[in-house]
Amino acid sequence: MKALVLTSKEEGVVFNSDYPMPEAGPGEVLVKVKAAALNHRDVWITKGMYAGIKYPTILGSDGVGEVAAVGEGVDDALVGQDVIINPNVGWGDNPRHQLRSYSILGLPKDGTLAEFVVVGADRVRAKPAHLLIEQAAALPLAGMTAYRALFGRAGLQPHEKVLINGVGGGVALYALQFAVACGAQVYVTSGSEDKISRAIAMGANAGANYKEEGWQKAFAKAHGEMDVIIDSAGGNGFAALVDLVAFGGRIAFYGGGQGNINNLNPQKLFWKQASILGSTMGSDREFSDMVDFVEKHRITPVVDSVYTLENGKAAFEHMANGAQFGKIVINVG
Repeated sequence: MKALVLTSKEEGVVFNSDYPMPEAGPGEVLVKVKAAALNHRDVWITKGMYAGIKYPTILGSDGVGEVAAVGEGVDDALVGQDVIINPNVGWGDNPRHQLRSYSILGLPKDGTLAEFVVVGADRVRAKPAHLLIEQAAALPLAGMTAYRALFGRAGLQPHEKVLINGVGGGVALYALQFAVACGAQVYVTSGSEDKISRAIAMGANAGANYKEEGWQKAFAKAHGEMDVIIDSAGGNGFAALVDLVAFGGRIAFYGGGQGNINNLNPQKLFWKQASILGSTMGSDREFSDMVDFVEKHRITPVVDSVYTLENGKAAFEHMANGAQFGKIVINVG
């Protein structure tokens, strides 16, 4: 089969037209992938910045396709159905956190950047009918991550104010869309005025450019403090978010792209009775709830660009540059 294969840190992903076909075992399904989507996790793995990397590996956690075959013990009625894939592997029964043995589709197990992928039969769900193939491929991992951060961890309520820090990436845009759909007052930040304008067109009340010195002071004066803040950057800019969080507010973060937080003022946090909440991925229940929410509100994922499998290396380069607004999708077949 055709696949994008990670062969080494030096070479990165390479298109392979003759990679061995997988077969569905007991309790599994073979999915003919129609489209897949990239996540920052995929780029970090190619750079060697992830635990447990092995070569060769097919990356990709997001995917949509048609069930081509089923293994022993799986209902034949699944064959021919268009499905999206839950990328969780072994979350466990505790909704508060995953098991230590938890993993994500696309490492160590081969992922979706190929013509076929094998997953557990309980990992597939019917594709939301209102979504195009490329849109559905963009949903699973980022949608689940945003849903857990907003609702599972931060407990966002419809009457509250929420700030999405660093809008433009897949998770941040889902957080924006979900917060708008639930009726919250939504604000955004970005280093790009264009991304701020596009976020406002999607329903945000207002935005601020975090590259401007002291931006949080002008923002607080104009819009007040935030009940919920969603962040993926960390780094020294995190201190501005602490300045903006309201009494009893919650900061949920799912990444640390800007590195360690070195200038945190604990007095501001404990005086405000504020909470800092780590979050990543989501439980199987949250995945299901997220898809239900998307179907109920007919939310359409934002697709930045679409590449072919053969040109997949360029898609990785585009994501590494960080200029995208929405998800980068690979059209597989």
